[in-house]
Amino acid sequence: MSQNKNNPYANAAKTYDTHAQAHTTNQRELEGRVLLKSNRNIQELIDNWDNRPKELLEDVLAYNRQIWLLFYDTAIENKEGDRPNDLRSNIINLANFIFKREIEIMSNPEKKKFDILININREIAAGLMTQQKNSETQAPAAKPPPPTHQRTDISG
Repeated sequence: MSQNKNNPYANAAKTYDTHAQAHTTNQRELEGRVLLKSNRNIQELIDNWDNRPKELLEDVLAYNRQIWLLFYDTAIENKEGDRPNDLRSNIINLANFIFKREIEIMSNPEKKKFDILININREIAAGLMTQQKNSETQAPAAKPPPPTHQRTDISG
């Protein structure tokens, strides 16, 4: 999505993203990283708003929409049956809001309309990655000590 392919910072960020995604084993962390990548794409679009290529707006929104379609589809399917209905409903409603907002942006592009998309992506990514970090740093539940059965010797 970068306009300047010779930008060393953009190249370094892309290399880092590729490496991180290839070596991320936790799905939640990967989802958080993908949302943050979408935010970087949106921010780059905003930063180059007046000089952006026409297709960049569509590309940035399509990338964000693909992420949210994945969340939407996963919430609808719930194959494992492990997601509570209220969580699924919240994800579906949030995805629908994002889809509507993207249509608004496409029909009348304005930089300020992206603020809510950036905020939602940031908050969801933070939640995904915070829960991952918390589960990694929490000590495993202590196992109860084995029962002590003292044998009483009655033989004298």
